[in-house]
Amino acid sequence: MLRFLILPALFLLSCNPKAQNSPAKSDELKVQFALPKKLKEVSGITLSKDKKTIWVIEDSGNKNAIYGMNDKGDLVAKVPVENSENTDWEDIISDSQGNIYIGDFGNNDNDRQDLVILKTDLKDITQTTTKVVQTTKFHYQGQTEFPPKKSKLLYDCEAFVEMNGSFYLFTKNRSKGFDGTFLVFKVPNKEGNFEARLIGTLKLEGGYNDAAVTSATINNTKDKIVLLSHKNIHVLTGFTADNFNTSKIQKIPLHHNSQKEAIVFYDNKTLMIADEKGKNEGGYVYTFPF
Repeated sequence: MLRFLILPALFLLSCNPKAQNSPAKSDELKVQFALPKKLKEVSGITLSKDKKTIWVIEDSGNKNAIYGMNDKGDLVAKVPVENSENTDWEDIISDSQGNIYIGDFGNNDNDRQDLVILKTDLKDITQTTTKVVQTTKFHYQGQTEFPPKKSKLLYDCEAFVEMNGSFYLFTKNRSKGFDGTFLVFKVPNKEGNFEARLIGTLKLEGGYNDAAVTSATINNTKDKIVLLSHKNIHVLTGFTADNFNTSKIQKIPLHHNSQKEAIVFYDNKTLMIADEKGKNEGGYVYTFPF
């Protein structure tokens, strides 16, 4: 769906159930290229350290591989990840040193007890394979039932970032009676098996397509985190390393409803977004002036 959209932005305060909205400037979501035909279920996107390669993954039911594209959308690499399985890969990120991590924590039914973040040795498109060099296993603080009641399905996850030696996970609410609530957990960026510590309970306004979190990215200065949903982006500021309840959230409607599953900062002024290929829509990479 090749079109340009004018985007009015709204501000909201995450901890206020009657969030106050105020207008902000308009921006444009622009199609950059169509994804390669074989990549129909992209679930995460990140960049190589030199920004010459766009790395993507697909979710459950697809290969345990990381795919590399150039800035025209040409597929330039398929790199299988050794000693791993794609149970449900839902996001891919890189840290400030260029290390690449895969979040194997998709948990639609909230019943998984094998959640894991995989650190790889992937550096460039010349590699024919990549190895897992660190395995971070975790379980959620507060989850005692697998699965919980249908009204408490708060332990799916499709979004995370790395900041100062820790991972921050933002859950996807699948509860009956969806109300936009999501949880923020902190996990050490280390080898081992950890309890993911709950450091925030926040709420986005709107229905499922407005407020179910599908990916996350953080800027270079580590003071802005952007969460993606099918119809909006949500910019978090004012958080601290151990407390996200202080966050304020700027909601920016995209005025474009597709299954958007992947987001990354290209630079501090530009976001890159990808959506899954549907029957009549999606399957593109977009840029958004931030």
